Amino acid sequence: MARINACLRGRFLMAEFKAIIADPKSGRTYKHDITGHYASALVGKKIGDEVDGLYVGLPGYKLLVTGGSDKDGFPMRPDLPGPRRKRLLVSGGVGFHPPRPGMRKKKTVRGNTISPDILQLNLKIVQRGPKSLEDAWKEQAR
Repeated sequence: MARINACLRGRFLMAEFKAIIADPKSGRTYKHDITGHYASALVGKKIGDEVDGLYVGLPGYKLLVTGGSDKDGFPMRPDLPGPRRKRLLVSGGVGFHPPRPGMRKKKTVRGNTISPDILQLNLKIVQRGPKSLEDAWKEQAR
């Protein structure tokens, strides 16, 4: 379980994420901010992990972590373990789409583990809850 404050380079920072939630059933996406202890509980999760919808204010929903990007815009790559940033020689996939077949390039990407440096977190709904998305967020705002 992650602590509420994560120590990073001698400073204490509270984790905050902008969650982009994809709804495959309707084809729409929703943006929701995650702060406080809900954000800190997501630190340490990996791409491909299922998380409870309670973290984004959707009780009863199950969400799949599909990716994200850090504070400098570097994308998370599922085949790079850990939360670190690294330069990789890539031939395609996340972070590089080659204009010609067989082309490779060195690109900086972020690992597959959520850390406090992550700014945007991409999630996908895999199991729906009892209420619709709009109703659940309206209730939470009250």
